[in-house]
Amino acid sequence: MNILRHPAVIIVLILLVFLLFGSRRLPDFARSVGQSMKIFKKEVRELKEDDKPAEPAAATEPSSATSAGTSTTTPADSSPQVTGPSDPKPQG
Repeated sequence: MNILRHPAVIIVLILLVFLLFGSRRLPDFARSVGQSMKIFKKEVRELKEDDKPAEPAAATEPSSATSAGTSTTTPADSSPQVTGPSDPKPQG
């Protein structure tokens, strides 16, 4: 049931579309179809990327630093304290 295998059928369909939509609207129609395909492909690519499992963070850290006995922890009070504006202006 491949009706579109014959070239005459394809030519008749093209002429029918041309007569229905006219020469002025065909470029706009083709442009909107192209933009829709671009958006569709982008969404499919994003869905495929979302389905990939994330790599564990422990696999990227070097294990030699922790096995050498070095500590990577920082004290809680070593964070900078902000007490006021960084650019003092006279108030008056």
